[in-house]
Amino acid sequence: MRWLLLVLAGGLHALAFAPGPLPAGLLALVQTLSMAVLAGAVWRASSVRAAALAGFGFGLGTFALGLYWIFISLHVYGYMASWLAATAVLLFAALLALFPALAAGLARRLAGPLAPAWCFLPVWAGAWAGSEWLRGTVFTGFAWLNAGYGHVDSVLAGWAPLLGVYGVAFMAALVAAALAAVVLRPRRDRIVAMLAGAVVVLAGVGLQQLRWGVQPYGEPIAVRLVQGNVGQSNKFDPAMIVAALDMHLRLAAQAPADPEFAPDLVLLPETAVPLFQDQLPEHLWQPWIDVAQGWNTTLVTGVALHTPGPDGTSAFTNSVIGLTGQTTAQDLINARVPYRYDKAHLVPFGEFVPLGFRWFVDAMVIPLGDFNRGAPRQPPFQIAGQRIAFNICYEDVFGEELLPALRNGPDGEPGATILANVSNLGWFGNSWALSQHLQIARMRSMETARPSIRATNTGATAAIDARGRVQASLATHTAGVLDTSVQGMTGLTPYARWGNAAALVLIVLALACAWFVRGRPGRPGQERPDQEA
Repeated sequence: MRWLLLVLAGGLHALAFAPGPLPAGLLALVQTLSMAVLAGAVWRASSVRAAALAGFGFGLGTFALGLYWIFISLHVYGYMASWLAATAVLLFAALLALFPALAAGLARRLAGPLAPAWCFLPVWAGAWAGSEWLRGTVFTGFAWLNAGYGHVDSVLAGWAPLLGVYGVAFMAALVAAALAAVVLRPRRDRIVAMLAGAVVVLAGVGLQQLRWGVQPYGEPIAVRLVQGNVGQSNKFDPAMIVAALDMHLRLAAQAPADPEFAPDLVLLPETAVPLFQDQLPEHLWQPWIDVAQGWNTTLVTGVALHTPGPDGTSAFTNSVIGLTGQTTAQDLINARVPYRYDKAHLVPFGEFVPLGFRWFVDAMVIPLGDFNRGAPRQPPFQIAGQRIAFNICYEDVFGEELLPALRNGPDGEPGATILANVSNLGWFGNSWALSQHLQIARMRSMETARPSIRATNTGATAAIDARGRVQASLATHTAGVLDTSVQGMTGLTPYARWGNAAALVLIVLALACAWFVRGRPGRPGQERPDQEA
């Protein structure tokens, strides 16, 4: 029964990562309360094994519900049998649940039920944040549903420019353990827990007031973000490709509501051109050039690129390209474009097939590829006086990988002033995936103090300011354009300078707390006879 309650608490935890069905104002509270249930169970667990099982149950509830939208891509669009798709989601959730299990088991091992609050709180926070970092790193990483994303709209977000999302997850776990202590522990532990929680929260409030030396750069850039809302079932249908291209072009060229608006940048989603660029004939590329020339703008779109090499080999990349009115159709066909970004962090199964999983890919009817990886740092696009660093799809889940583009390049080239993401989440229907991804993008802006622009196929298309606030957005699963202006920023936050290093140091120091009380009566790890497993 207790284990089932932990699974249910994990399911409640899954609701904390984006508005809907819960309002934004409740997300942080729900995240804290649900994790407090797990922290209390780990603190009172009779053994390391019992703690690990508690963590596994909590993680299973979180990931099975929070990632339910994977079922849509496998069954609805991949034509996988429903039972096999559901099994795949549950197995994936169980795999991810091993990381909360590791955190719970480690915290119980280092700081058992006899540990005082001043020891358990940092050990639990360090174990949890450390497991989040491992989940976002090993086997190319899957950092979705990091606990820190539950606090995009809470005071704990003030820690993001200093320690990044893993630092926010650390503080969230510490506050959750403090809440558990207030409910479950003796008076001395309650006092320590309330003080620790108050310090973390008040520090978050104070950190939100800092600007970290970041300041506006240049003049705002006028941006048009295009959301095509092309049905995923039609996107790669040869009979529908030309119609989809025409629809994107009409949106890109349509008259703005404000007659004074003239975009410096027109941005279209990932794979708005759903073919390799050399599969599209010149007469279909020319209208794109005409739109760029008509607006006197730079038109940027997602497209798969085939780049022949001098030795007869070829590179295939999921890319973003930019073109102007001076670009020729033949330039585009030959991948000779003035602006180009190649995706560096590829999606397992979607963009490369992990060793031993060809059978799984063969069970789906989804156009997949084995793409080449782009370089870790690629030059930002210099458009209208701003420098724009692009990323594609779920690359923005890996915050540290975006940082090289913000720093000066090896030749002294200045870093980016704006972040841009192009995505196609049409694979996941009208699900939580869209709003969860928007929360992730908001966290990236908070960490780096850079505005973000997002052009997506079905949503969420939005402009986010340098403090992570949504300036403007389009309704999901509608076709339209979002005309807005974005102010670029310069200067580096501590997180932009250090990446995850500071959070990892904090995690190690927190876990080391257990060693400071070894040798003392009631030291962590010393069990009472009646508490042995």
